[in-house]
Amino acid sequence: MLLAMARDVRVILIKLADRLHNMRTLDAVGPAKRRRIAKETIEIYAPIASRLGLDALYRELQDLSFQHTYPLRHRVLAKAIRSARGNRREVVGKIAEGIKAKLADAKIEATVQGREKHLFSIYRKMVEKNLSFSEVLDIYGFRVIVNDTPSCYLALGALHAIYKPVPGKFKDYIAIPKANGYQSLHTTLIGPYGTPVEVQIRTWDMNRIAETGVASHWLYKDDQAFNEVQQRTHRWLQSLVEIQNASGDPAEFLEHVKVDLFPDEVYVFTPKGKIMSMPRGATPVDFAYAVHTDIGNRCIAAKVNYELVPLRTELKNGDRVEIITAAHAHPNPAWLSYVKTGKARSQIRHFLKTMQLEESTALGERLLSQALRALESDPSALGPWRWERLVRDAGAKSRQEILADIGLGKRLAAIVARQLLALGDQTAPELKPGGAITVRGSEGMAVQFARCCRPIPGDPIIGFIKKGQGLVVHTHDCPTAQKSRTDPEKWIDVDWDPDTGRMFDVSIRVIAANQRGVLAKVAAAIADAGSNIDNVSMDEERGIYTAMQFTVQIQNRMHLAQLMRSLRRIPEVVRIGRTKDRVRD
Repeated sequence: MLLAMARDVRVILIKLADRLHNMRTLDAVGPAKRRRIAKETIEIYAPIASRLGLDALYRELQDLSFQHTYPLRHRVLAKAIRSARGNRREVVGKIAEGIKAKLADAKIEATVQGREKHLFSIYRKMVEKNLSFSEVLDIYGFRVIVNDTPSCYLALGALHAIYKPVPGKFKDYIAIPKANGYQSLHTTLIGPYGTPVEVQIRTWDMNRIAETGVASHWLYKDDQAFNEVQQRTHRWLQSLVEIQNASGDPAEFLEHVKVDLFPDEVYVFTPKGKIMSMPRGATPVDFAYAVHTDIGNRCIAAKVNYELVPLRTELKNGDRVEIITAAHAHPNPAWLSYVKTGKARSQIRHFLKTMQLEESTALGERLLSQALRALESDPSALGPWRWERLVRDAGAKSRQEILADIGLGKRLAAIVARQLLALGDQTAPELKPGGAITVRGSEGMAVQFARCCRPIPGDPIIGFIKKGQGLVVHTHDCPTAQKSRTDPEKWIDVDWDPDTGRMFDVSIRVIAANQRGVLAKVAAAIADAGSNIDNVSMDEERGIYTAMQFTVQIQNRMHLAQLMRSLRRIPEVVRIGRTKDRVRD
């Protein structure tokens, strides 16, 4: 359905019309099925109708879903609204007459329509703001329809002259239309007796789009101005197709689409002044992916209103956002905890899955080669027929899947090696000690360094195959590693590559005299030694000494020794040592 929508949006119009007919005749099915269909409608179909600008359809789907999900609440609220109509008719009539008279005095030709808020929107306001029905004062609103855009702003000025506007409740959707093409001026006024009154001001053309959205083009073929609405819709549908391609998993795709059907928006500016609408709570990472997937993947920092800000900063209306990229940057898994848009979430997950698959496959190939050499077999001498049979027997999709499973610890390299060799012989050979795996430190997600012991080049190390995580590297004397040595087949001999080419985190504890400026001296010595401070904490002051805990970035054990020597030269430093975190990996 989605792919068909991307080609021709009329497909979803037919689907929505079908769903509306189903909802109108839902009394014919059982209560459980009724609630399930109503929930699906309010979560998926109603927001899609809103996104396409089909306001009348959107409101009716919401009210019907509310009626079938909470029938008792619907009946009670409908009865309360009928009772309130009589009490408020006089107030509403007085406001309508005042609006008409003021517009006539200003020589503005306009049609004024009174409108009642829909049941579901009243119910949602009661739930969100924890109000009783009597506290919801703005259940009535007015729509002022004029002939042209300048008259919209003239009408707004006239209305603000008779009733005072509520600060912060004015929205100009004419200058900045909603993503579905909706345009209107919204204002909330304090009417007679202190009653808040919502007023929408729009032209007849805007009214058509507000009611029928993307369908306007077919309903009013003589007016070509509505093509812009179709173009916006097409772009949105294309983004959904991108999300589907990136997700792969249907449940994950549904989650992304639900996120993307956002009700609230903020409007931000690109450095060139182009306006982009983002969901409320969106961050610079969401903005980067909205501009282009490559910009999102290579994002390293952001400037909001010309100032550098953290990537998790929430964007506000009117912000000017600039993304800083780097050629070798890639998405950070931590971004998933604060991005809001479906596109950003799906693209980050897609990148991480792809990267993990590639790295795990490369690691799996190295582990399998080591296991085959331990069995005195040449990995390159294995014929492709062995792999074809193994893939078929193991129920895997491909050779790459088996290698990735080895890298992630889901299959043991020694067992896969024996299975491969057993396909040609009656008995599998015995495993003999093989060579060690070389660790470069740049393998990414497939090779991880245990946080419990933080190994660095030069430390004696051992590798542990942990299911779902790949190869976890510990130091030989790590207590956590000693406790886990129950399955010898999961432990791998590993060695450091002579040229690792990266920095490693190390924790050091410095005890120094509690004197003014000692922290600055220690920090300066660390910087002079060519190291970077990643984190620093200090114990509470006790007597004449204080303890400082640093996480520093170093290249290897030699670099660490040089750093410690330079710290010992500081007169105030009395003791220094490397520490290990007391956390289980």
